[in-house]
Amino acid sequence: MGKYTFKGKAAVSVAAIAALTLTGCASVGGGGNDSNGGGGDSSASAQSGGVVNVAETNKFSGANPGYTKTNLDINGHVAEMTREGFITVDPEQKIHPNEGFGTYKKTSDDPLTVEYTLKDPQWSDGNKIDKADLMLWWSVLSGYANDASEDGKAGKDYFSIAGSTDILGSTDKPEFSEDGKTMTVTWGKQNADWEIAFDENYLMPAHVVAKKAGMSEDELLKVLENQKKGDPKNPQKQPELEKIGKAWDTSFNFTSTPDDKDVLLSSGPYKIDNVVENNSVTLKKNENYNGSMPGKLDEITLRTIGDATAQIQALRNGEVDIMQPNNVNKDTMDQVKQIENVNVQQGDQLAYDHVDLNFGSDTFKDKETREAFLKTIPRQQILDQLVKPVKEDAEVLNSQMFVSSQGEPYTKAVEKNDAKKLYGDVDIDGAKKLLDGKTPTVRILYNNGNPQRVDTFQLIKESAEKAGFKVEDLGDPNWSEKLADGDYDASLYGWVSPGVGTEMLSQIFKTGGGGNYNEYSNADVDKLVDEARANLDESSRNDQIAEVDKHTFEDAYGLPLFQSVGYVATSDKIAGVDQYQPNQTGVFWNVSEWSRK
Repeated sequence: MGKYTFKGKAAVSVAAIAALTLTGCASVGGGGNDSNGGGGDSSASAQSGGVVNVAETNKFSGANPGYTKTNLDINGHVAEMTREGFITVDPEQKIHPNEGFGTYKKTSDDPLTVEYTLKDPQWSDGNKIDKADLMLWWSVLSGYANDASEDGKAGKDYFSIAGSTDILGSTDKPEFSEDGKTMTVTWGKQNADWEIAFDENYLMPAHVVAKKAGMSEDELLKVLENQKKGDPKNPQKQPELEKIGKAWDTSFNFTSTPDDKDVLLSSGPYKIDNVVENNSVTLKKNENYNGSMPGKLDEITLRTIGDATAQIQALRNGEVDIMQPNNVNKDTMDQVKQIENVNVQQGDQLAYDHVDLNFGSDTFKDKETREAFLKTIPRQQILDQLVKPVKEDAEVLNSQMFVSSQGEPYTKAVEKNDAKKLYGDVDIDGAKKLLDGKTPTVRILYNNGNPQRVDTFQLIKESAEKAGFKVEDLGDPNWSEKLADGDYDASLYGWVSPGVGTEMLSQIFKTGGGGNYNEYSNADVDKLVDEARANLDESSRNDQIAEVDKHTFEDAYGLPLFQSVGYVATSDKIAGVDQYQPNQTGVFWNVSEWSRK
């Protein structure tokens, strides 16, 4: 299904929300880990070497999943194998330091100050990860030089990132040790997510970005060190920084094997070797990897197979060893159970499906029209038809902020947001009354290569047209590339979360957020988002997040549909895939431990 991802990795409470990723659905979350099946002692008879093939729903589109237009789940999965940072996240959503890459320690609470020290990581071409890489990483995620006005008519955001700059946005320029291996970052205000500030998905090789920007790495570093602090009230031209930003945004976008191998560089256990457009991406062991989690396999190929039935057939035939479909139905589960020598894990994904209304479209500028359309969305029928056959106790999702498996935070948010009262049942008569004879056209963008998306669209179309709406089908297999363009009235997809942090709040719901594709803007929400992200008290923070939730329903933002069911099927010839990971990294969270038996 196409999934966009929330970015970030670390562990915080189950109620935390970090940067999301698109899935065809896209992603959000925090949730339980109800593993069902698994492979027992999967390390038995494990060997080094060999090849593993994984079925993926979406098409690979670039090696920089931090860039707005390539923030797709498959790109994030590739990054999980080719990028490392200061932390990792386990299936319980706990943060673990990755000391093979480097260490970090908080040296002061007031002001919040953190010291990061590289061990000795390097890129796959042997170039050391150094001060320039760290400075570029910080520049991207802090937005230090950004000075774009709220309406976008003046100034500039120098890097087009899918997430937000809220975690590092208040930091000063980092200070470095003489050898450039230790970076000290000081915050201007508290931030609850400081531990996940440096998301590995945004770490790109500075020497390659410099080359693409027409300068040396030393020249790039000098530009970054001398960049001016952005001020939207007094925007300034910084042309050299603009070149760096453009190179970061665009240089790593490719759909087939590029001639320039520089853009394939890796700091993780595997590196990209070959890309076949719309078909596959193959990674091989990174022989220059010097971290603490080296890969055991020689090669991993991600094969794009959009249809779950075709994925099952490929698993049955031995063409793939692992499948984790973005959408699961009863037929999928029944068919997989009939395949011999396959282990299955099932649980609640930290992901949900939703319909967003585009506040920038002429159709939905009017709140009454938005409310009318939302009243027609047959959420219970969608759930009954698509989800309950797989998960009998599934319920309609009634929060934009939390998913059902998060327990108390979800329950409290639903008590506050009036979602059930406002949109608990389809209300065609109420929609007609709001429309008052109008027959608006609603163009819906979604992934028509995903059968579940097609069924959901049809159910919405049939219901909405009863109230007088004219619904146009903008289904497109390349839906994710069009999401940021805004040429639609409503979008149907899903968000999947990394399982930690509060990045989602800024990314999706704050004015101008990197994942705020539907141009939602509410000054009260912006204020609450800033307050929540600086709040170190979890209970109080969850109350603030619930207030944001309430505003989205009052504003007729859109509607959540259901929490996604997670499902992984693995050949018993594969060792290491034996814990269900509900966040956006999915099965790839421990890829360095995979092997063939």
